[in-house]
Amino acid sequence: MKIMVIRSFLIACFFIFIGANGLTAQNDYIGAAKCKMCHNKPSTGAQYSQWQETKHASAMESLKGDEKNDPKCLKCHSTYYGDDEMLMATIKPEEGVSCESCHGAGSGYKSNSVMKDQAKSIERGLIIPDETLCKKCHNEESPHYKGFNYEEYLKKISHPIPAS
Repeated sequence: MKIMVIRSFLIACFFIFIGANGLTAQNDYIGAAKCKMCHNKPSTGAQYSQWQETKHASAMESLKGDEKNDPKCLKCHSTYYGDDEMLMATIKPEEGVSCESCHGAGSGYKSNSVMKDQAKSIERGLIIPDETLCKKCHNEESPHYKGFNYEEYLKKISHPIPAS
């Protein structure tokens, strides 16, 4: 009897764990325009405006000729490449490498009440990007790769939230 109770408890914990992690995997992309609503105010760091000045924002424009349709290029030059057609119809790939490329699909953490708490935001799917994430695109597989110094490039795209 005791073994059956323990086994049932472990099975329940397994499904609770899978369910909690499944939440982040099911977030939908919302597009940079939605992020802009809160992240373009000087008081919160104006991250959207800063992003617009980076090469990430114009990543699609850097593709020439056949590159614009090459899946090997699009997977890194467009946030939403490879996602369903309905998404592609509402969120334009011209956004380039936008917020959700680095921070994850935003539907689960976009609300102000969640974003006020970093731990809750992460729990809901916010990704705090690191060198490993950046190197998914900035690597030797790119035909235009010229090396990648994480610390140096991080300074070029840094967009912190000001201390309160």
